Amino acid sequence: MVADRKLFTLVVILIGVSVLLSYTLSTYITIFFNTSEYHFVIRQSAFAILGILIMWGLSLLDPDKWLTPIGLSLFIGSVILMIAMPFLPESLVTAVGGAKRWIKVAGFSLAPVEFFKVGFVYFLAWSFSRKLGDHDNMGILNEFKRFTPYALVFIGAMFMIAFLQNDLGQVVVLGVTLLIMLMFAGSSFKFFLALLLPSLGFFVFFIATAEHRILRIKSWWSLAQNSILEFFPESIAQKLRVPSEVEPYQISHSLNAIYNGGYFGTGLGAGTFKLGFLSEVHTDFVLAGLAEEFGFVGVFFVVFIFLWMLQRIFKVANRTKDQTIYLFSIGVGLLLSFAFLINSYGITGLTPIKGISVPFLSYGGSAMLGACVGVGMVLMASKKAKYDKELEE
Repeated sequence: MVADRKLFTLVVILIGVSVLLSYTLSTYITIFFNTSEYHFVIRQSAFAILGILIMWGLSLLDPDKWLTPIGLSLFIGSVILMIAMPFLPESLVTAVGGAKRWIKVAGFSLAPVEFFKVGFVYFLAWSFSRKLGDHDNMGILNEFKRFTPYALVFIGAMFMIAFLQNDLGQVVVLGVTLLIMLMFAGSSFKFFLALLLPSLGFFVFFIATAEHRILRIKSWWSLAQNSILEFFPESIAQKLRVPSEVEPYQISHSLNAIYNGGYFGTGLGAGTFKLGFLSEVHTDFVLAGLAEEFGFVGVFFVVFIFLWMLQRIFKVANRTKDQTIYLFSIGVGLLLSFAFLINSYGITGLTPIKGISVPFLSYGGSAMLGACVGVGMVLMASKKAKYDKELEE
């Protein structure tokens, strides 16, 4: 059995684009920190090669023997690491803004949450395929009862990620992925709607309990309010306006970079908004940097490759009879989709910026390796999906 070669090739193309962008968009930051102009591209290339090797290695394994042990090990191992991180000494962890998110390994920093996401999705797929199913004549109360253990697991994950690591964006991605996976696992649409209200309540709670999140919402609103409030009566609009001194400079510069790129871009290395206007554009604002230097054509190419990659992932789900593989492939596709959408919506001002990186494109080893592990497991599962399809035919 052979894994999905097209899926592997598409991911490699995206990783190659990431290496190119990590070089051309990191110009200012290398000067600012007085490092080599090749500092970021060398590190990103190292993670790119490692990520490709991980995908290739996982694709060679037998899914019947290795998929469950790897998936559950990722889930349990990353949970243990995230619980232990607040208690580890600073020599072993990297703290930003008081939150310990990265573990230092051989001169690099890895974020366990990136691997937890893949493990969490596999745990859900593995457990849903055994515990959930047809909801006929069950009643919404019984659906809540069978969902309770998963709710407790997710609340624990929210506490670890949103409070201990101060990363609400990842919670949003995991929460939406969980809700949609429930639908595919056999829960009713009424139950899905019933979960939305408490989910929104948790989201508002996490925003209200962190001052920097409130400021981020105000910064976004100060940019978006004029176009939205014009549909409201003036008496209400005045109450909803935020002070003009809240300056959404990141979003403004991001929009200007996108506009400056036009259809064909300014050319490789010729972008100007990466020169201190957008902080570390090669990470969270990589799409804005891509749009400026490669224009609409460059963005269209990346989106086309990304959508084709998602189509191959969902095709694996569509071809298999194994419920765990079906749900896991959908879950990985959803993780990648929501991360891409949240980032792109944020840099264009449609939603507040959440600090979510673009899968395979943003600079960063943890996100790159975590995504490669997820796709590598889908590649492993694709061999079984092909076998199931052949049996049908």
